[in-house]
Amino acid sequence: MLVAVVTALIAALIAVVVIAAVFVVRARRSTPQVGAKKGVSQVDTVGVGSSSFARQSAAKAARDGEVTVSSSETSANAKPSDGMTRRFFGLGILSAGILGVLTTKLWSMQILDNSEYAHAAEENLYTTVNTPAPRGCIYDRNGVPLVINRSTQAVLADPEVADNRDVIRRLATVLGLPANVVAQRIADSSAGAQSLRVVADDVRLRDVAFIAEHADAFPGITVEERSEREYPYGALAAHVLGYTGSPTKNQLEEKREGRDLLAIDTVGAAGIEATYDDVLSGDHGERLVMVDAGGAVVSVMSETQPSKGSDIYLTLDAKAQYVADKALADLIAPYGVIGGGKGTKGAVVALDVRDGAVLVMSSFPTFDPTNFTGSIPDELWEIYRRPTAYAPLNNNCISGQFMAASTFKAFTSLAGLEYGYANEGSTWNCTGKWDGFGSGDVQKCWNHDGHGTLDLHGGIVNSCDTVFYEIGKAFYDHGPEGSGEVSETAMQDYVSQFGFGSQTGVDLGGEASGVVPTPAWKAETFRNRPADGVWRGGDYTNLVIGQGDLLVTPMQVACAYAAIATGHVMKPHLLEEVRNGQGDTVVTYQPEVSRTPEVTESHLNYVRDSLHDMIKESHSVAPLFAEEGIDAAGKSGTGERQDRNDTAWFVAYAPYDDPKYVVACVIEDGGGGSDTAAPIVAEVMGALFDSENGKSDVSIERLPGSTGESVEISVDSGARTD
Repeated sequence: MLVAVVTALIAALIAVVVIAAVFVVRARRSTPQVGAKKGVSQVDTVGVGSSSFARQSAAKAARDGEVTVSSSETSANAKPSDGMTRRFFGLGILSAGILGVLTTKLWSMQILDNSEYAHAAEENLYTTVNTPAPRGCIYDRNGVPLVINRSTQAVLADPEVADNRDVIRRLATVLGLPANVVAQRIADSSAGAQSLRVVADDVRLRDVAFIAEHADAFPGITVEERSEREYPYGALAAHVLGYTGSPTKNQLEEKREGRDLLAIDTVGAAGIEATYDDVLSGDHGERLVMVDAGGAVVSVMSETQPSKGSDIYLTLDAKAQYVADKALADLIAPYGVIGGGKGTKGAVVALDVRDGAVLVMSSFPTFDPTNFTGSIPDELWEIYRRPTAYAPLNNNCISGQFMAASTFKAFTSLAGLEYGYANEGSTWNCTGKWDGFGSGDVQKCWNHDGHGTLDLHGGIVNSCDTVFYEIGKAFYDHGPEGSGEVSETAMQDYVSQFGFGSQTGVDLGGEASGVVPTPAWKAETFRNRPADGVWRGGDYTNLVIGQGDLLVTPMQVACAYAAIATGHVMKPHLLEEVRNGQGDTVVTYQPEVSRTPEVTESHLNYVRDSLHDMIKESHSVAPLFAEEGIDAAGKSGTGERQDRNDTAWFVAYAPYDDPKYVVACVIEDGGGGSDTAAPIVAEVMGALFDSENGKSDVSIERLPGSTGESVEISVDSGARTD
């Protein structure tokens, strides 16, 4: 390159010198020569063209024998061809200069830069065209296929077909597409100038056969076998699996380490498909083609087949997942219409308390990922966006935020024990009404008749609100508004050790953090209404029973109860292992402890025993677990909301003496926790133990996505029962 630059500079210098020489020569010839001898060119005729005086003088001179001559050379010797000769001479020199420049440049191209231009010519002659790779499959922990690839027929067109209107019209007729759509797809060069253009995916075999039989009528059209995502069980674990689509403009411009993303690729748009997109994606195939001067493909020189992405095995148990998905659908929308049963939306989360493996993650309303592969149908998108559809695309397990209700009492019990505001000998009298602050603002226990005298154990078993109002008041009395012995966030800081108010870190996008309200949070939230932003004693008594501004996710509740069972919070995870194309395990998830709460062991055992008795002594809950043969510990909850039906909660872990699994369930607008949520928890827990013991007789069938239909739900929030 440097030699070429130097050569060009030399050629330019020569041209300047030649042109300068031409102008110098022309200038010298046009300048008069002083002192030059002038020749005689003409003898004047006496009296011709002269005045009378001049003629008289001339005649006299003639008589005297004098002769007069003219000395002007230009008038006597000038010829018309003299000027033309000089111009031709200058033009010749200029032409010679230009020819010299061209010769010099030609020499540099042919001799000095020969290899460089030869390489560029070869690059223009050959072009590499990429072909898409099949994605890896997704399985449950037992090898049940949850996402697979199916072979499809894609109709492809050479770029030149864009100029052939006859072929476009024929294709449009066969494929049942508008001609302008076919033309637009063929003209789309986003995948590369020489890449084959995808006219249609998943084409019917009879249409493919017709094109093959009439190949002469479809020049430049080929049919290629490709793979497309298939979800064999429909909406089963839809929010976990997610769906795929075409890459966006921003994704194509983004440089991703280890991934060359092209417009022909399929990318994960949600769920595991998105989280582990780089793992599931394979390596492109490559086709080396020869092109002519116009860029048209002449022939294929070589071809490398694409390689499939790695397979992912999840921690999910497909059979238990099916039980949970079906139970939620049957409860909330028994005939496909929300409002026909109990509740409007819900979630179930099941974890292995030993390593944080997510065994079940069920959210309702749900969707069928098959309908979202490639692009979301406009009609379905419009239906799902309506408020009355209750957000089918939202994963209620990690994105849904609900009041914790009485499930929160297990943690505020531990806080009371830790700070000494409750102990094994503490007792309180519940009359059904409480006004501990003497403000006249009476708070009620869910049992309006009262529970009588209870200790903390009885307060947990019976979910007595009065017992916990007293604990909440103690935090207020010893805080800044009282004795000042503890901070204004002492209770909040303690329960936050179990993960409330923070993301759990599960390997899915869109996780919410929830809210553990504090005085600072309330002041900021109501900064435009300062009077409402003041922290009062009632905020403690609401928080202590899991009501008020407290918001949690079902995943947080499940992780926190797993911590009660084991003493530490495990980071929840869905990835079990990754296997490459040869079936070799290349990645195995390593369990991770995300936090270990500072809890006195005796306090933990006290609360565990209380949760155990809560199930054993409940007339409605105990038979549910006894039927499954499970000895469990757990807690119900019923969240009250103004002008809405109650939110039902139930969470349990089992076996009590050697915990393995924890299951949490929430049903919004579902009523009482023991009545609505507890049966689902017991059923899912039983499915997990059956699967573990090899006794499961669950037959997994395809589940439909939500129709988006609902009917008006009447508000009938009776008195809480737990």
